[in-house]
Amino acid sequence: MKKLVSLLLTAALAVSLLAGCGSSSESADTAKTEETTETGSASVYRTLDEIKESGKITIGVFSDKNPFGYVDENGEYQGYDVYFADRLAKDLGVEVEYVSTEPASRVEYLKTGKVDVILANFTVTDERAESVDFCLPYMKVALGVVSPDSALITAPEDLNGKTLIVAKGTTAEAYFSENYPDVNLLKFDQYADAYNALLDGRGDALSTDNTEVLAWALQNEGYSVGIESLGNQDTIAPAVAKGNQTLLDWINDEIVSLADEQFFHADYKETLEPVYGTEVDIDSLVVEGGKIE
Repeated sequence: MKKLVSLLLTAALAVSLLAGCGSSSESADTAKTEETTETGSASVYRTLDEIKESGKITIGVFSDKNPFGYVDENGEYQGYDVYFADRLAKDLGVEVEYVSTEPASRVEYLKTGKVDVILANFTVTDERAESVDFCLPYMKVALGVVSPDSALITAPEDLNGKTLIVAKGTTAEAYFSENYPDVNLLKFDQYADAYNALLDGRGDALSTDNTEVLAWALQNEGYSVGIESLGNQDTIAPAVAKGNQTLLDWINDEIVSLADEQFFHADYKETLEPVYGTEVDIDSLVVEGGKIE
């Protein structure tokens, strides 16, 4: 009996020590708040105060989607989304840590607390809004299709029986899967791989946001956007983990206040106009103050 009691006490002491080690290793920089959503799943995130206390905000961006989010020849993140992300960090008074994300990873990175914010050309959809909280929009977008000039695709029906290249987890993948089941979809995790597949002739066309394919076609001779607008007129917005109300409110207030200086017009001129030129109507793409006109 004495031996059994001794074993039980030893086990209890071991569990206590393990629990103590776990709690002592968590710093303010990695502290997470967990909340159970209406669907019963847990969202892990850092509140606005926790981010400020840590002195750093982690933001998920693309590293291969020029001119919206990419890594330049010096290894620095650049682009329309990055320009905005830099300003968020500056006004919050913290440093920014960029985390490269793929289209299909954006929701998961928020749900697991890998990033505080997603700023990766993220189109607002009802399905995504069930898993993350979207802030006010800062850009308008629809789908577009780019293809070789020698076999230009000008209507979605032209793709029936042909191969369309898309990135996984994008609105393009969802749209064509639902509306054009006779189109063969060739899917990639990375945008760079998707565009390389088009260049290599592994597909007849590629679809993603019209803003992106227009920019890519301008940079790649022999390709044009035969379908400039397809599907719904959607919006691009930052996203935070479901239930992270303090961070959501702060970003929304920031977007509203930035309208006073026409921030996103300045962002466009700095990062997108060098690609699009001056012929594109800025107001057809840019949203100031979160207001869709």
